[in-house]
Amino acid sequence: MNSIKIFCPATIANVSCGFDVLGLCLDNVGDEMVVRKTKEKGVVISKIEGQKLPLEIHKNVAGVAVLELLKNTRTEVGFDIEIYKNIKPGSGIGSSAASSAGAVFAVNKLLGNPFTLHELVPFAMKGEELASGALHADNVAPALLGGFTLVRSYHPLDIIKLPAPDELYASIIHPQIEVKTADARSVLKQNIPLQTAIRQWGNLGGLISSLYTNDYELMGRSLHDDIVEPLRSLLIPGFEDVKKAALHAGALGSGISGSGPSIFALSKGKDKATKVANSMAKVYDLLGLEYDLHVSKININGIKEIN
Repeated sequence: MNSIKIFCPATIANVSCGFDVLGLCLDNVGDEMVVRKTKEKGVVISKIEGQKLPLEIHKNVAGVAVLELLKNTRTEVGFDIEIYKNIKPGSGIGSSAASSAGAVFAVNKLLGNPFTLHELVPFAMKGEELASGALHADNVAPALLGGFTLVRSYHPLDIIKLPAPDELYASIIHPQIEVKTADARSVLKQNIPLQTAIRQWGNLGGLISSLYTNDYELMGRSLHDDIVEPLRSLLIPGFEDVKKAALHAGALGSGISGSGPSIFALSKGKDKATKVANSMAKVYDLLGLEYDLHVSKININGIKEIN
């Protein structure tokens, strides 16, 4: 194999109660990437379409991630990368993760899969560090592994793939403003009250249990964030109204996707998720704010090769 074309899915990180440890993979929203072997060693990003992003290897998350992979393997070939961006940077649905994870997935495949999908996560995390200033895995892990993923530990890195109920759908609305991940992290507090932490641990445990038992009511009770959402929601216009609209339309729960400004809601069934998405959209219609709207099943497979 000398070239590969892949689909790099968008992701929702945190999923309300799992800041930096929980994420899920979307099915019909994402980037595409073409990676080719070259005779000359090294990495080149020859084309980026859809968004204005740097072609320089050390300034692009895909380039940084691949360089980290190549540090850990021997190869006499190089790689040429083309990126077709459909996920807007700063949208809160894993734009940098799609590029980072996609690039290492493709290069690994062209090298004959010397690394497992789990082993690719640390390389992709280097791209996330460039984008946000933090080595977090809650977007790149679900992009690579599919479904829901839990980062049980960062030191050492321990990632667990979780099941996704068959009827679970996500509705995502992206107001056309940008919230940089680094800025969204800057508003967070470094210390939290013990009682707040206890509530958050309970919600995270409940949410994970609901994935194994297909208990949608438990999922709804668990989709609450007492730590990050109260601070980051201030950066998102109309957040509380969008969340109320989603819940009123029948969503199990709603919250900030990643660092925002996208807002997600989870629902049982596609019809319900579509109704929820339309209700969320009406809020921004009234505010006169442009947006992108997505309804997606949970993608249990992650990044995939396409023709």
